[in-house]
Amino acid sequence: MSSRRRLPDRRAGETFEVEVAGLRYTATVSRFPDGSIAELFLSSHKSNSAADTNARDAAITFSIAVQHGADPEVIRRALCRDSHLGRSVPRSRLSRSRHHDRACAASVPRCCRR
Repeated sequence: MSSRRRLPDRRAGETFEVEVAGLRYTATVSRFPDGSIAELFLSSHKSNSAADTNARDAAITFSIAVQHGADPEVIRRALCRDSHLGRSVPRSRLSRSRHHDRACAASVPRCCRR
């Protein structure tokens, strides 16, 4: 395992909201000084629900992985996808974390661009 990239104690983050399968989520993305994604925070509007717990746990796991050198794009591509109407659409909140176009998750939001 590679060593963990440390984050500054104070850092900027961008927060945005998305809706997946009828549930609203708030996501916050922070970056390393080089612009790469350093951490992701997720929460559901249904606090303490299974969806909220799963989103938070997935975001923690993602954050630990990228801080230890994992490529966020590799993680995103490896997550569950659903072939619907001839296109591969992310199934979960985390697999959509780089995509918040509600219609088909086709565009990358400003916060996740380099």
